[in-house]
Amino acid sequence: MAAYESSRAAPFGAISIFRAIQSVSDLFSAFSAWNDGRVTRNALGKLSDRELDDIGLCRGDVDMIGR
Repeated sequence: MAAYESSRAAPFGAISIFRAIQSVSDLFSAFSAWNDGRVTRNALGKLSDRELDDIGLCRGDVDMIGR
């Protein structure tokens, strides 16, 4: 069985482009996580104390859930 190994360097600018795309992807992921938390906090905030108690939460837990 033959093995082929190549140790060529990446083309000029390839690493910079990869890092830029990765940064945009990380930013999008962070925004998505923030928005999911916001939606969750809003939905839980609309529940009554009785409904929150049914799922094992209190009013003070709502802020901590989305973070």
